[in-house]
Amino acid sequence: MTSVKKKGILGDIKESLIKTLFQTSGMLAIIALMGIFALLLYTSVPAFKEIRLKEFLTSTRWDPTSPEKPEYGILAMIASSIMVTTGALLIAFPLGVAVAAYLSDLASPRVREILKPVIELLAAIPSVVVGFIGITITGPLISTIFKLNHGLTALNGSILLAIMALPTIISISEDSLRAVPLSYTEASLALGANRWQTLIRVKIPAAISGIVASLMLGLGRAVGETMTVLMATGNARAFPRGFLQSVRTLTATIAIELGEVPYYTTHYYALFALGLVLFILAFSVNLTADIILEKQRTKLQ
Repeated sequence: MTSVKKKGILGDIKESLIKTLFQTSGMLAIIALMGIFALLLYTSVPAFKEIRLKEFLTSTRWDPTSPEKPEYGILAMIASSIMVTTGALLIAFPLGVAVAAYLSDLASPRVREILKPVIELLAAIPSVVVGFIGITITGPLISTIFKLNHGLTALNGSILLAIMALPTIISISEDSLRAVPLSYTEASLALGANRWQTLIRVKIPAAISGIVASLMLGLGRAVGETMTVLMATGNARAFPRGFLQSVRTLTATIAIELGEVPYYTTHYYALFALGLVLFILAFSVNLTADIILEKQRTKLQ
């Protein structure tokens, strides 16, 4: 009896320690997030002593080094970021959901065991390598197909970001499809539907919250990407007019200029304001995805 009690006490202590560890980890993550936000906000505020907020958000001209009148408008960069990200999701989302549906319902166990790790390994490819692929392969291909002087365009960036977003979309969409109760499939098949009809009309609608969450998380990954768009989109500061033009995103601007700007100047503070805008965009997207995923879990319980 004494031995049993000791084991029980040790088990309670281990459980308490693990619970404390998880709670501490969660609190540290929250503190780090709040610290990043506070740092960006604190360093951004001095910029608006000399830059009007309306001009900052609505002007399309970004020229901080102009000797006549420095300009700090980020609308062109926001539009470029949205264009490249939207193009990436238009490519990655249907392809990702199709692959997820194949893995969850159609692939044999052997094929799934091979494909799943390969797909997840895509997430481990460094963004600089993906950017290099954009310069050497997809860029020249786009240039040849569309008869352009160069292929460093928004389309090139969208294709590369789609490749980077695919692992997230596929993994979460597949998990959502596999989480749909088996009774849904059995009921559909019992009513005479085939496997294809069951997948399209029953399982995907039932898992739609998780699939949409995968889209939002893929969007969050694409919005915050730096090196790929820096290398593959041409970095033209003009307002984007189409996918076959060079563009410059928020992340690329920060990466290009922050290393060379003099400290504690308006230009320096304005770059931190760019970072704050980017942080708010990425945080909003990921928060929305988390809310949608929670609804999915509640719905399927």
